[in-house]
Amino acid sequence: MNAGRAAVAGALVCAFAAAGCGLGPGPTIGDVQLTVTRDYGTDSLLHRNDSSARESDSAMRLLDRNADISTRYGGGFVQSIDGVEGATRSGDPYDWFFYVNGVESPTGAADYPLHGGDMVWWDYRDWGAAMRVPAVVGAFPEPFAHGYEGDAHPVKFECKGSVAACDAVSSRIAPAATRKGDGSPIRVLTGTWERVRGDDAAASIEGGPSYSGIFADFVRLNGAWRLQPLDASGDPAGPPEDAGLVAATRRGDDPPVWVVSGPDRTAVLAAARALDPADLRDRYAVAVEDGKVQPLPAR
Repeated sequence: MNAGRAAVAGALVCAFAAAGCGLGPGPTIGDVQLTVTRDYGTDSLLHRNDSSARESDSAMRLLDRNADISTRYGGGFVQSIDGVEGATRSGDPYDWFFYVNGVESPTGAADYPLHGGDMVWWDYRDWGAAMRVPAVVGAFPEPFAHGYEGDAHPVKFECKGSVAACDAVSSRIAPAATRKGDGSPIRVLTGTWERVRGDDAAASIEGGPSYSGIFADFVRLNGAWRLQPLDASGDPAGPPEDAGLVAATRRGDDPPVWVVSGPDRTAVLAAARALDPADLRDRYAVAVEDGKVQPLPAR
């Protein structure tokens, strides 16, 4: 057999035994969680733990394996999941958006590689008030446990007073947080709004959902701060409240910033105590008052 034929034969062998030639799907990467919801997590459509994900899998492939989907733009973006399709409804634009470990993807699903432990969340929502919601709290304890976009990140706790609340935040996040990774830290700001609002990332909340991706605001009434929940249109939903806030945002390519705040120390402590998967699962952000956890946007 001459060299040319040998090369062809070798290629054929690889084609039929791709894994042995490094061209196959690769080994499994461990469990990956898939969640599908609609209307900012209001309605749960699918929760699945997929243990068959492999190194070659993308977020798109994971979804396609577990749901009936259609795509657009050359197969790079999702148009519909199980018959729920991107459209304009009563003048409002609706589409599918996805998050991995609580961080909005910077790329299309077909180009997003998976890693063991990832939590992939697809949500169908009205994006008229906020086209981008760069970070959410609904994958807690992610992104603290596994980082995001394939990289681990340390956690930096920034306590702006309210020591009891700061201790409560640390006790809930630190046990799950990665100790590895040399990237910029994911910051967690804890304190009353008067103290926290001096941080640029936290201050973005006052710019509204289109700026921060957070459907809440702090307003000053009679010399005191109050939390103003907003609905999916970005409008006030009821009167301002003496409630705490747990929310996340992100500026550009910087790591996410989590904000645990409220009008006073009581509200901040209530928010800190809501750092629990049962309270945060499938939530973009939450308001907390008298032990009651209210999803944001308010419904």
